Amino acid sequence: METGTLIIFGLIALFAIIFAAAGIKIVQQSETIVVERLGKYNRTLTSGINIIWPIVDRPRPIMWRYTREDYEGRTLVNKRLVSRIDLRESVYDFPKQNVITRDNVVTEINAILYFQITDPIKAVYEISNLPDAIEKLTQTTLRNVIGEMDLDETLTSRDTINSKLRAVLDDATNKWGVKVNRVELQDINPPRDIRDAMEKQMRAERDKRAKILESEGTKASHVLESEGRKISEINHAEGEKQAHILRAEGEAQAQVLKARAEAEAIRQVTEAVAATQTDPAAYLLALRYIDSLKEMVSGKESKTVFMPYEATGVLGSLGSIREMFKEGLPKG
Repeated sequence: METGTLIIFGLIALFAIIFAAAGIKIVQQSETIVVERLGKYNRTLTSGINIIWPIVDRPRPIMWRYTREDYEGRTLVNKRLVSRIDLRESVYDFPKQNVITRDNVVTEINAILYFQITDPIKAVYEISNLPDAIEKLTQTTLRNVIGEMDLDETLTSRDTINSKLRAVLDDATNKWGVKVNRVELQDINPPRDIRDAMEKQMRAERDKRAKILESEGTKASHVLESEGRKISEINHAEGEKQAHILRAEGEAQAQVLKARAEAEAIRQVTEAVAATQTDPAAYLLALRYIDSLKEMVSGKESKTVFMPYEATGVLGSLGSIREMFKEGLPKG
């Protein structure tokens, strides 16, 4: 009898220990558990030690998505029910999908989604399969956004696409208790023939820009060269102008000095001739004739000189000149 009693007490103690162990839930930081009592929502467990009633209270599981790589480097996606809800930011790397742009080009796009559960109750009760819903919503939204853009715009507007996707997804997942922080496009791969055509176009554009730059450089060189020639010619013309001006001023000053010298000579001759009572004009004219005759008879060739009749009268004044010199000589 005592042995049976001990066994019963032992079973009761073991049951109590198991019951107490099952009723203690330790929740990690940034995790939570949604607890139902008899199939109805009861409370949400916070981080730390929590006590529930086993059998009566049970955690409500949620579908979660996990990814891993196999030995060949391929990404494998696993989905399973979990009782602990991760409140940290999660990353979903969706498989590549084909989308059609507005100009009917089939493009392969791979997207990455960063989201965080902000309301565990909505994440559990408002959607049955949260990862699958987020994936399908992202794929359809991506098709809609890319379908409104051309291929060139798609390749150059990743930030715009990311912003549009995030805004649409954040608004749609708000009632699921999910906050979409950002969406990134990993790869945008047009078909091979389109890529080849784009490379040819890019090469042609680069050749065009190179030729434009070369022609602009040649044009600038010609402009600078012509400007240099223009400035050189202007400076040369200015130099010649200044030279002519200085030469003319020099000749004018020489003429003035020569005229002053001749005037002074004439004045002195006039004063000397006037003392002999001889006509100064006839005297000067006779000197001019003598100079002219000297030039005419100079040279080796024989020359016949014809003198005008009036010249004999002028030469007659030479006698007066001789007399003037005689009077000026001292008498011995």
